[in-house]
Amino acid sequence: MKKILIIDGHPNENSLCYALAEAYRVGAVKQGVEVKKLRIADLDFNLNLRFGYQKRTELEPDLLEAFDLLQWADHWVWVHPVWWSGIPALMKGFIDRLFLPGFTYEPIIGSLRVKPLMKGKTAHIIATLDQPSWYYRLFSKAPSEYQMKESLKLCGVKPIRMTYIGIVKDASAIQREKWLDKVRNLGQKQL
Repeated sequence: MKKILIIDGHPNENSLCYALAEAYRVGAVKQGVEVKKLRIADLDFNLNLRFGYQKRTELEPDLLEAFDLLQWADHWVWVHPVWWSGIPALMKGFIDRLFLPGFTYEPIIGSLRVKPLMKGKTAHIIATLDQPSWYYRLFSKAPSEYQMKESLKLCGVKPIRMTYIGIVKDASAIQREKWLDKVRNLGQKQL
């Protein structure tokens, strides 16, 4: 049976991202899939990679538990808003602190390549936008998508699917419900 971890990268639980994460969960559970959710905002950890890669900052208990969930899951579903063309600081800090050498990849001495430590996992990124996705991709070059996909690929995660939801800022309640239905259906297909 497939095991799915849904990672909510929005700091506000009253957000559309929170509702989308829940919609995906409901869809997947309907198919008998084992699903766990991780709200990054609920974790107690320092966002800052204080020493860079010169010295390891001790991982807080919440980050160690989060890493166990990442290892447990076959499929990761990241749900986040796109702010200033990127991912929220909370989510960036989570990745900086947890996606470390020896955890998600291993550097190969004398090479630009790394040994991925998360092979066999797949991912789906669901991002909300306040602009059309075609505009974000064409004119902004979709930096959040590039960052997330390249980071996950480095760790051995593939394939990685991308879904954009938007334009959020002016969306009606009817439009929001359509998006929730769309994401519930994605959960049912476990995409």
